[in-house]
Amino acid sequence: MVVVLTRDVMEKFKLELLAGEEGIGRTIVTSDISRPGLEMAGYFTHYPANRVQLLGKTELSFFEMLPTDIKLERMRLLCSQDTPAIIISRDLEVPEELIQASNEKHVPVFKTHMTTTKFSSRLTNYLEGRLAPMTAAHGVLVDVYGIGILIIGKSGVGKSETALELVKKGHRLVADDCVEIRQESENLLIGSPPPLLEHLLEIRGIGIIDIMTLFGASAVRPYKRITLIIELEIWDPQKVYDRLGLEEEKMKIIDTELTKLTIPVRPGRNVSVIIEVAAMNYRLKKMGVNAAEEFSRRLDEVISSNDVLDD
Repeated sequence: MVVVLTRDVMEKFKLELLAGEEGIGRTIVTSDISRPGLEMAGYFTHYPANRVQLLGKTELSFFEMLPTDIKLERMRLLCSQDTPAIIISRDLEVPEELIQASNEKHVPVFKTHMTTTKFSSRLTNYLEGRLAPMTAAHGVLVDVYGIGILIIGKSGVGKSETALELVKKGHRLVADDCVEIRQESENLLIGSPPPLLEHLLEIRGIGIIDIMTLFGASAVRPYKRITLIIELEIWDPQKVYDRLGLEEEKMKIIDTELTKLTIPVRPGRNVSVIIEVAAMNYRLKKMGVNAAEEFSRRLDEVISSNDVLDD
């Protein structure tokens, strides 16, 4: 499980630590950001304490209007046991009451020069990427004509060799053997290689090769959105394979369903060319051009016209 610490946020955005240094190891469990305006007014009934608290000009200007005797009390309530961090935007002056409460409760207080809205957007994107649901798949991820294709199949079926052929044709390798997959938003799966396997490809009989060293930086990419799954399997003479493409098989990864194609492998079949065509055909379908449906329509017209002639 990936864990995000307040220290990670501090280093990522180069934040200035002002108080509560003992709490920079606190865990951030949600990508949601809170702007505690109601809390400044004293309403803590539904206080989302587990979120990063972002204070901007509006919140701090209201806080300055509060009576002196309740300022420290409000800041102590803001610095709860579950609060991962409090961040001040726009390089605004930090209230002394917040500094005192922060040091008492060990809640880190940071400052950034960015505007409130801009920083909130960047921090949310960062946390969503880091905290996204994650899984791993055994396969190869390649970028073919801009389509992220996850090639799966049993060990030894030829996934890596197919990826090598695709790279030689100008396509790009993302990951081989193990693909780390994150669902960064609804219906958005991003695949990337583990750091240990980055740019590497295993070819039986040769061993491990470095694709970037052999083919250049343009032959690899660090991550890619997965939009199509292709399963390679040894040709089974007893099995009936799809010959029209009218029915679309789906495969679910985390909470996202992706189109899945099954390609039988046997001597004489150029799998890399088939995958290239599959990528182009998938793109055409997304643009509204479906050859299988067009063939079915033409066939229905021929059958209908023959029925009329028979009558």
